Amino acid sequence: MQYSNFVRTFNAHSGAKELMEDMVCNPPGIDTVYRLGGGNPAIIPEVAELFRAELAKIAADPRRFDQMASIYSEPLGDHHFREALADLLREKYGWPLTAANVALTPGSQLGFYFLFQLFGGVGPGGKRRRIIIPLCPEYIGYKGLLADKSDVASRRSVIHKLPNRLFKYGLRMDGLEDIEDMGAIVVSRPTNPTGNVIRESELARLDEVAQARNVPLIVDNAYGLPFPGMIYVNASPQWNENTILTMSLSKIGLPALRTGIVVANEEVTEIMGRVNALTQLAVGAAGAALVAPLLENRELLRIARDMIRPFYQRKVTEAVGFCHETLTACDYHIHKPEGSMFLWLWFPGLNDNRVLYRRLKARGVMILSGSEFFPGLRKAWAHSRECIRINVCGNADMVFEGLRIIGEEASRLQAKAA
Repeated sequence: MQYSNFVRTFNAHSGAKELMEDMVCNPPGIDTVYRLGGGNPAIIPEVAELFRAELAKIAADPRRFDQMASIYSEPLGDHHFREALADLLREKYGWPLTAANVALTPGSQLGFYFLFQLFGGVGPGGKRRRIIIPLCPEYIGYKGLLADKSDVASRRSVIHKLPNRLFKYGLRMDGLEDIEDMGAIVVSRPTNPTGNVIRESELARLDEVAQARNVPLIVDNAYGLPFPGMIYVNASPQWNENTILTMSLSKIGLPALRTGIVVANEEVTEIMGRVNALTQLAVGAAGAALVAPLLENRELLRIARDMIRPFYQRKVTEAVGFCHETLTACDYHIHKPEGSMFLWLWFPGLNDNRVLYRRLKARGVMILSGSEFFPGLRKAWAHSRECIRINVCGNADMVFEGLRIIGEEASRLQAKAA
């Protein structure tokens, strides 16, 4: 068949596709699979029970059930949910929001696809505009969202080494304000894959650059505040008319309901609604219907604070201890885990994390190669081949044993490269 150029965006190697396949694949001849890759949240029993109870209420109420399953929502998504979220954010943070500032998408990944199309690629007069990622490594899902991969550009972070084999990435601002073809600045906070929480002073400096260049600052808040609340340091979310804040229902435990959230000025959300109508008529309402009452009565804040955050913080702390027990034969560093549900491991001298990925997969250990998290990096950086991301929210024994095997394979590759 003859395909259009559109297919080139999707027919190349995709780290996102690889990670989704690895979440369910079973390598031949392997009896036990250690699933430390992917980003599927844990099923926290007490949280799942609350959602099941709310779903039972919907099933018992014909009006609510019909609203969820039998009636198209408006292009911006379920109005009840958007109004409840705007009220919560206005009350908690003082942001001047209404339902018109909130747009829903079928998952945050598709929401970012839309946003990258809005602000990157060919602009007025045929000039190209680039999506700038100032703190690299960054989320794997930003890679390949634009047809021309050169329209996404990332910048190396500064590496700050800390005691106890920890380190932290910092923002490098030099030259950022001089980028002429900037279409938007994008950061995730907490950062996926590293768990880094960009400082509020750094976020303010990015906002200054974005406003000076008349481009949006897009902040991916999938793991942040007020929900799911996977932030383990003092931090507060930021928003203004030039900020596009994205959120999700995935990490509160509803990833299969594919509900992404965009909080922005009304010009942006109106465009998002038009995109929704053109591409899918309406956004699915299941996630919105389930969660709207929990926003209205503020129960979701309690769930995030008392159930979700402690669960993941405990898992992350436990996994750091496991690393210190199992990686003793390696030269390793752990990014300071300030948020999310991942650990980002750095093995200096590893040379090729894709080789490590394949060797671990052959032993049933699923991880993500760190090289997939440097979208748009212009010059080779050895550091990008020395890191891996692991998901630590699974069974503790499985995480421990998976890390032990990682330690064995990483030490062999480090010795070989020496």
